[in-house]
Amino acid sequence: MTTGTTSDTTSGAQPGPAAGEASDTAADVRELRRFNRFYTNLIGALDYGRHLYTPFTLTEARVLYELAHQQRVDAADLRASLSLDAGYLSRLLGKFEDRELITRGKSERDPRRQRITLTKDGRNAAGLLEERSQDAAGSLLERLPVADRARLVASMRTIRTLLDEDADRASTAPAPEVTLRTTRPGDLGWMVERNAALYAAEYGFDLSYEALVARIVAEYAEAFDPRWDRTWIAELGGERAGAVMCVRDGRPGVARLRLLLVEPGARGHGVGRQLVDVCVEFARDAGYAELVLWTNSILGAARSIYQRAGFELVAESAHHSFGQDLAGQDWRLAL
Repeated sequence: MTTGTTSDTTSGAQPGPAAGEASDTAADVRELRRFNRFYTNLIGALDYGRHLYTPFTLTEARVLYELAHQQRVDAADLRASLSLDAGYLSRLLGKFEDRELITRGKSERDPRRQRITLTKDGRNAAGLLEERSQDAAGSLLERLPVADRARLVASMRTIRTLLDEDADRASTAPAPEVTLRTTRPGDLGWMVERNAALYAAEYGFDLSYEALVARIVAEYAEAFDPRWDRTWIAELGGERAGAVMCVRDGRPGVARLRLLLVEPGARGHGVGRQLVDVCVEFARDAGYAELVLWTNSILGAARSIYQRAGFELVAESAHHSFGQDLAGQDWRLAL
């Protein structure tokens, strides 16, 4: 009846979409699903372990990533941030614990919560995953001309912003600014403390590493010459977030990059890249012919930064230092 139809409409029921709108929506859904199938196949999501030559599934790799990139992780926070079922996450963490990749204990903030911590083997596994993920992503981008790469990255950013409510909210707030400056009183002591604390927490380095960093910093301060030596402190949102040194190597025309450090909470903001870039620029302007550095193979993120800056690996050898079995690497950049 006509009165019934009028009553339904005026009481708040909304008219259905027009035929053309329904057709467009269906086409959009098909295109979205087509893209999902394409992208999951492109990144090897269905067989992630074989894609990156690791024993981990995509979910396991993501959990390891979160554990490696946060200073303190409780199981409840991990479950919420990754939208995982509590039982599934518990079984996954149990598997990690059996393989001695993590330890579990009471949270310092709330004894009712469970704190998850990576072991040395867990940090190594997460570092290997990070390195191979970086390489896989880089190989995809390398296929594209610079202009197409910029279009791709912009499109990905648009997708993430439109579909992620958290990203949409974050986009309204200004991103913290990374600034670089030279040292002030107290900065060198901070570098010793943070290097020692971070490398002990993330890689299990012992007291001998702190002693080495202290010697490097002391020698820098005692022999400092502003024409040839420089240290930069990176700040993020006004807080110290990283540091790097450029010093004379002892050989004519050779400078050495030392003690690159990025705080865990500042990673992902380009701090390491900016620190390495300013070090390279200073060495070049000072008249050095080459810039060298020594690092260890477990530092995958730092090595990626060096490679992007143009450094080349020239030597590698196994050694036992700082309480660990390591592979030391010498890198060189012709200026």
